[in-house]
Amino acid sequence: MSGLRGLRRLAAVAVAGLASASCTNMQQVAETVAPAPVVAAATILEDAVTKDIHVAKASRAGMSDERLQRITEMTQRYVDEGKLAGVVTLVARDGKIVHYEAVGERGAEDDRPMTKDALFRIFSMTKPITGVAAMMLYEEGKFQLSDPVSDFVPELKELNVLVDGELKPAENPMTMLHLLTHTGGLSYGFNPADPIDKQYNEAQIWASEDLDEFAERIGKLPLAFEPGARWHYSVAVDITGLVVQRLSGMPFDVFLKERIFDPLGMDDTFFNVPADKLERLLPNHGWDPEEMKLVQMVEESFVRYTDQTLFSGGGGLVSSTMDYLRFCEMVRRGGELDGVRLLSPKTVEFMTANHLPAAVEGGGTGESPFGRGARGFGFGLGWGVVTDPVAARVLGSAGEYNWGGAAGTVFWIDPVEDMVVIGMIQLMGSPWPLRAELKVLANQAIVEVAE
Repeated sequence: MSGLRGLRRLAAVAVAGLASASCTNMQQVAETVAPAPVVAAATILEDAVTKDIHVAKASRAGMSDERLQRITEMTQRYVDEGKLAGVVTLVARDGKIVHYEAVGERGAEDDRPMTKDALFRIFSMTKPITGVAAMMLYEEGKFQLSDPVSDFVPELKELNVLVDGELKPAENPMTMLHLLTHTGGLSYGFNPADPIDKQYNEAQIWASEDLDEFAERIGKLPLAFEPGARWHYSVAVDITGLVVQRLSGMPFDVFLKERIFDPLGMDDTFFNVPADKLERLLPNHGWDPEEMKLVQMVEESFVRYTDQTLFSGGGGLVSSTMDYLRFCEMVRRGGELDGVRLLSPKTVEFMTANHLPAAVEGGGTGESPFGRGARGFGFGLGWGVVTDPVAARVLGSAGEYNWGGAAGTVFWIDPVEDMVVIGMIQLMGSPWPLRAELKVLANQAIVEVAE
């Protein structure tokens, strides 16, 4: 995915004659001829360096060290103003980590310094991982996007749609494409004034013991609209996790560990935090608008992180910044990292395209990274897709794919600029425009654009 720009960049460091070389080989030669200077361990973790991920000065990735410093200045300002406890930010381009900083403290009531290896509740940043799991099975011929979901989850076979207060049988089946694009008519229960969401809350879906019981409870609820009619953020990805479980014959958490996390070396990503790593799990926070201060939460929300048996493919994972970079780099590189291939480049290209029909527009609700009511935005198979950065009104590239989490985490992968950016905080319902600001500051640090 580095393409001609990757060649030009290598030429700039006196590596020539590589026009027919692979992207990986070009990077290996570049490191041999002109090794990337390794910065102080206080700035970048040593374990960040692998075959396909390197630490480098920003100039070697077509970026500016001085301009990247603006990210640290911005996050430090949020901490100094008491709006955030701590932040970890990471920018990588062409597999080169050019910015990786931890700012602030662990929590509002925990003044120990934030560390780069901190564990974060990533909530809906779990969704792209579930999407990749599903597409791995798609590549194995286990399902087609046109298949009815009820073929694999019969609990959803006979669904009704709530139309003007009346229940009517759904005219069209919910398909796997609907499930992967949030167009199946499912909801989340976020809006207590909405009649569908009221029923979701009354059904206590998050009290389910496991994914099977979860599907039973969802199957008794009406759809918010006819499948395919519109985009609506929902529990669809949790149902996708159940599909993965049933098609693979493996518990969903085991599938993720054995088929994705272990092969990619993602040792800090899990539904249940191991006892010896619990100390690294950060406290979560809320913002008190009346007192105008950050409040450290005492109790977890609907997700537990020990002894969990309901493995939420839509929002249940804990991860670290570096682990999530490894996942993102695998996708950016076309499905392979450090010699481990999970997906075909064609599959990655397919699932990162906008799959919403022209009549259906993606919404800026839920964990959409760049604001409510966002425009220029579509949806692929597991993540949001920027279709028009001008309409989105945030600096970026068409074709960028992204998502965020309820506690303020965010990532995006820019295939035009070969860039991955990750921002990690723990603040539920953050009122701050941190995500959009991070996007602007990461992009303004590019001094050599794609050609």
